[in-house]
Amino acid sequence: MSKKRIYGLVGPTASGKTALSIAFAQRMGGEILCMDSMQIYRGMDIGTAKPTPQEQAAVPHHLLNLVSPKEPFTVADYQRLAAPLLEKLPVPVLVGGTGFYLKALSLPMDLGHTVGDEQVRRKLEQYAAERGNGALHRVLEEKDPVTAARLHPNDVRRVVRALEVLELTGSPMSAQVMPTYADSPYAFTLFALDWPRPVLYDRINRRVDQMMAEGLMDEVRSLRAQGVPETAQSMQGLGYKELLMCLRGEISLPDAVELIKRRTRNYAKRQLTWFRADRRIRWLPADETRFPDAEELISITEEQSIDTE
Repeated sequence: MSKKRIYGLVGPTASGKTALSIAFAQRMGGEILCMDSMQIYRGMDIGTAKPTPQEQAAVPHHLLNLVSPKEPFTVADYQRLAAPLLEKLPVPVLVGGTGFYLKALSLPMDLGHTVGDEQVRRKLEQYAAERGNGALHRVLEEKDPVTAARLHPNDVRRVVRALEVLELTGSPMSAQVMPTYADSPYAFTLFALDWPRPVLYDRINRRVDQMMAEGLMDEVRSLRAQGVPETAQSMQGLGYKELLMCLRGEISLPDAVELIKRRTRNYAKRQLTWFRADRRIRWLPADETRFPDAEELISITEEQSIDTE
């Protein structure tokens, strides 16, 4: 039986995913699933480069504005909400730069073949909720350093699963048979825009300037006035934590803006490293004179459909 095809436009921040994904989804009759770990928060629009109301009206969007910025949100939360949409929507189009979210949707729900134990799982999840994701990850580092080395502390579902398997079997997850992308119930067609690094960095710098002009500082003030703790997970996002430093008088506004730009460029570099390692992604060259359009993506998808028939 052929697998359901899932489309996606991924890659680094400021690479032009939003506009191209909307055009592509419109042509394909698809609906967009946000795959951004910051756009899930309500009231955080400017600093997350959330699609505008006009862009959201152009094609159905899902998984935006899911939770209050006062609440934590994990990869497991995202998978729980996104997985049913992959089944329900005729043509899902994933859009975003959060690699952990893509990985969570790409692999089977069951990591390894050990049957789960809800009581053990809940105990571990409670440990993470009370002491933090990092504390739970450190437990895994002590008991199964091989698995811990390949799991991010915020990938709570997989950290919990690794400790669950260890407790139930006495054997570390690193000794278990793990699924690969080939085991996924879906066939993924993924694209990313491939900008020359200096051009991408310039786009990032200009985007930060645009965010400031649109009122990012006022957005940060508003969130703080609403009682969102400065230590909240949401407020650790790029742009927010630096402007909070400014509001606390720790740095000047110009220095805060430059810090946002530098940290965002560094984040884009990490995103590129992550996504370059994913061989499923088709990188489309882009520069000041050439920007891929929806027709090019559709042509590639049609070629892949022929190849897999």
